[in-house]
Amino acid sequence: MILPIFAAAASHIRFEDLGLHPDVFSIGFFTLRWYSLAYIAGIVIGWWYLLKLLDQPGAPMARRHADDLVFYATLGIILGGRIGYVLFYAPDMLLHPLRILRLWDGGMSFHGGVIGTSLAIILFARRNGLNWLRIHDYVACVVPFGLFFGRLANFVNGELWGKPTDVPWAIVFSRTVPAGVPEPARHPSQLYEAGLEGVALFALLYFFFWRTNARYQPGKLTGLFLLGYGTARFVVEFFREPDSQFAGTFFATTIHMGQVLCLPMIAGGLYLILTAPGRRQRVEPIAGGQSVA
Repeated sequence: MILPIFAAAASHIRFEDLGLHPDVFSIGFFTLRWYSLAYIAGIVIGWWYLLKLLDQPGAPMARRHADDLVFYATLGIILGGRIGYVLFYAPDMLLHPLRILRLWDGGMSFHGGVIGTSLAIILFARRNGLNWLRIHDYVACVVPFGLFFGRLANFVNGELWGKPTDVPWAIVFSRTVPAGVPEPARHPSQLYEAGLEGVALFALLYFFFWRTNARYQPGKLTGLFLLGYGTARFVVEFFREPDSQFAGTFFATTIHMGQVLCLPMIAGGLYLILTAPGRRQRVEPIAGGQSVA
């Protein structure tokens, strides 16, 4: 099975032929990386879209709250993402604490980022006397922007590639096997995730926000996000190479760590969706306009 894949690799696109590089440019000691731009683009475009959502009737907060929310959420993303990576994927870093601070070396967990952002939103909501679950609903609608750009950055970096395959669109990435071993063609799983977690998930939440009354059922949009992301990530993991640190373990041979972390997301998403109608209430807007029944 593997030999035909190696043989077919010669007919597939090689990653180095795409002319992609992790760095945008370097000036002296400063280097701007596409991964950094992905974070910036996700936050800025998400911020812009959040303001559009807040302009609609029944918003859970005023536009003036958006700036502070973005600050809280950004801290949650960075701290939660890094701590989550250490706890879920690289616990050995706890023995070398200074390595945890080396963010430029890479290593962020989306699941950790979700937890960190959620805690940041709850803190923000309590300090401002706002409904934390309804704020989650609005933030959930903007997260796919960050996911889309982040996965594209993973592809540009030539990291987190998929399993060997001979499908026509497979790509031969560099340094995926020990030196001297022929590189196999692989699934571009980063692009699968960009399409499902970014484009498809955004379309789903866009429809339910703008075409239904989901935003008046606290928790429904959050549930849709959790269920949508959890399902998409769980499926894509079947095409994605297991994390190297789990090679030969249960998390590589049976179920991936990413899939394990998605199970509570899927369960939580289903719970929020099914119970959302019971939280339906008259929504009094924070700023402007009349109340929404």
